[in-house]
This record gives sequence, C-alpha cells and structure tokens, in this order.
Amino acid sequence: MQKMDWRKLLSKKRLGRTEYKEKPSRPVFQIDFDRIIFSSAFRRLQDKTQVFPLAESDYVRTRLTHSLETSCIGRSLGTIIGKYIIEKHALNDVHASDFGTIVATACLAHDIGNPPLGHSGEDAIRHWFKHSASGRKLVNRLSKAQKADLMNFEGNAQGFRVLSRLQYPDNIGGMQLTCATLGAYTKYPRESYMGESIIKDKSVKKWGFFQNDKDLFKEVANEVGLIPKSTKYARWCRHPLAYLVEAADDVTYTVIDFEDGYRVGYITYDIVHDYLSSIINNSEVEDKLKEISGEKEKIEYLRAKAINKLITEVSDSFKRNEDAILQGEFKEALISKIDSKANLNKIIEISQKKVYSSRNVLEIEAAGFGVLGGLLEEFVSAVEDVARKGDRASQKSKKLLSLVPAQFLEEENKPCKELYVRLLQLIDFIAGMTDSYAVSLYKKISGISIPRG
Repeated sequence: MQKMDWRKLLSKKRLGRTEYKEKPSRPVFQIDFDRIIFSSAFRRLQDKTQVFPLAESDYVRTRLTHSLETSCIGRSLGTIIGKYIIEKHALNDVHASDFGTIVATACLAHDIGNPPLGHSGEDAIRHWFKHSASGRKLVNRLSKAQKADLMNFEGNAQGFRVLSRLQYPDNIGGMQLTCATLGAYTKYPRESYMGESIIKDKSVKKWGFFQNDKDLFKEVANEVGLIPKSTKYARWCRHPLAYLVEAADDVTYTVIDFEDGYRVGYITYDIVHDYLSSIINNSEVEDKLKEISGEKEKIEYLRAKAINKLITEVSDSFKRNEDAILQGEFKEALISKIDSKANLNKIIEISQKKVYSSRNVLEIEAAGFGVLGGLLEEFVSAVEDVARKGDRASQKSKKLLSLVPAQFLEEENKPCKELYVRLLQLIDFIAGMTDSYAVSLYKKISGISIPRG
C-alpha cells in the first residue's frame, strides 16, 4: 500500500522559489513562523471576533489570541510527535523542534483567512452568492467549480490564498512559506466541487483552495508527497501534521470557549469545574484547588491541567494511528479517538446552548449577514457597472471603485476582465477587513454615518 515519506513531508522548499539556501543561524521553519507573526493579515486578527463581541469584555479571546493559544498547543503536540517519529523512523538529521515549529506555524495561520464578525462571516458570504438576486445572477455565469467556490465560500481556502498569493502579492507563492508548513496548514486538501459524490472522510468535510489557487496547492502536494485521492478532481490525503493542527484547534476552542463562557457569566463555576475535572481525573489536582482562593484562578488552573491531559491523549491517538495516517486512510479527527471524547462532546453541547446561542453572540453574527452582505452588494454592483460600462458607469460606482485598494484591481485600477477573478478580488478585500473597519465602511457607504473630516 502507498505510504507517505516523512522526509518529503518535511520539505524545506519554499512555494514559488526554485532554490533556497538555509541559514544556520535561522532554521527555515522558524522563518515561516516569523513571517506569519509579522504579516499584516495576522495582525488584523486582533480586531476579529472569535466568539464574543470585542466590547463585551477585555478578557475574552479575539481571533488573534485564539490563534496564539492554538499555536502553543500545536507546538507541544508537534514536538512530542517529532520525538516519536525521529526515533521510530531513524530521522537522525531532523529535530523534534522542526515538527513543533511546523505545527505551531500552521496553527498560527489557521484562522488567517476568516472574514470579520464571528463565525457567521463565512455564512454571510455564502448566503449573498446563494440567495441575493445580484449574487445568483453572477455565479450562474461561472463554471460549476467556480460557482462552488463562491456559493460555498470557505475561510480555510481563503487562508491558503492569503498565505500563497495575497500577502506579498508581487512574489510567486506569496509569503513563500515552506511546502511542509503549507501542507500542514491545509486541513482540507481538495477543491470545492467534487461532483455529486459523498465521501465519509474528515478531510473532505470542507475544502482548502480556490480554482484560482489550485496549481499552487498542487505544487505543495507534489513536493511533500501527498497521496492523490481522485483521478477526476483535485483531492489529496491530508499531510499527517494537519491532524495535529486540527486537534490543537479542537482542544483550544472547546476548552477556551468553555472558560470564556464562565468569565462572561453564561456558565456556572460548578459546571466548568465538574467537566474540566472529569477530563483531568486526578485527585492531586483537587487537593491543589483547595489552596487556590479565587474561582477565576481555580478555573484557570483547571483549564491548564485539562489542556495538558488532552495534549497527552491526542499525542497517543496520533501514535496509535500513524500507519493509517501515512497511508492516507485515517478518516477521522484525532480527538474523536481519545478517552476524553465523551466529556469534550458534553462541553461542546453545553457551550452550544449557553455560549454560542447567547443573545450577544447571535447579535454579532446577525450583524455579520447585514454588514458583509451589504458590502458585497455595494462593491460588486459598482465593480460590475464599471467592468461593463467603463467611463459610462455611474458616479457612485466610480467612487466605490476608488475605495477598493489597488491590490484587488488590475492595471490602472480597473476591474479584472475575468468575472471569476473579479469576484474573488472583492472577496479578498472584504474578507480581509477587521470587524471595526467592516462596520465603519458599511455605515459610511450606506449613509448611516457621515464621515467627518
């Protein structure tokens, strides 16, 4: 049976670069990490909602803090697995820290393509292309695959686009990260349109790259040796380290959203204590809790211990399933194969009822539909007007076009001649906005608030 090779999976080749000489003073995967940290796309995550509206509390997480915490867990998982893989496969010239840095970097970037205004941001973009008269009319002029890209908009695919094209657009390959890092980042290595087939595999639950970026991902897949899973469509098995990226995110949002739910008063101390303690299952921890006076500090201690336990369980799950993973045949999430699965499912169920369905969370998600749908309606209509009529377009359309950064237009700040690319560029513009900028711009162009000089 075909099997992936760890040496290829750890490829240091940079996307878009024909050759690259590693500097002994700076490990190549550490440079990937640094490029993400210093990118404007990553910085904008500080003003993108994770779950709770930013003004509700200065304690709860933004997408930036969530990404940093996920990266820390990913680094631990990667390093643990790295030590195991190096010993098992005699990779004597590889360091466990290489695995840790690859996973940490992919985790750092895992939300970098998500649009503003919470988890409904993706739904808002999909909804506009599926249900608005303007959106439906335009997508019906596209191929099936291009149509699927827009009607099933996916933040993971937008993230790959940010990393491989939008950030540093003058470079072939964008940020020119290593193929190992990009492979680990891509949890869903397939295109959006797969015909009518239904495949029971966690790696195809969503999709990972637009038609416009398919060749870029193909270069990554070939370089790291991902196993092709279709002869008809662009689909590969996952990079093994992508399972660790997924697990780090699963652990972070499950435990941290639960903790945040307590901090804003939606979940009681007793509930959080009981479920985190059931994961830890250690009497010494309960003894330590008696020495901690404040409830907040007790929850923080339990959260840390629960995460530590889950890191161990996830690592063990990877080790047990490594052969199936390397064969491209492991079809579930690592977290579904751990002892704490039932407790985590219950925590998610409680969060769904008490946190994700709370009034404040629903309000910002509802706002996402209005704001992002409104921005798409205004800017797409304007750009289409200019694309069709040129200088004969309305003054409103011309003024709106002038608000679109040159990066998302063609030469002389004109709309791209190809409809699909034109629409992608506007999605790039809107999905990259922060919460504050999206709301402010929407208010201004709709006349709700008037700019003051």
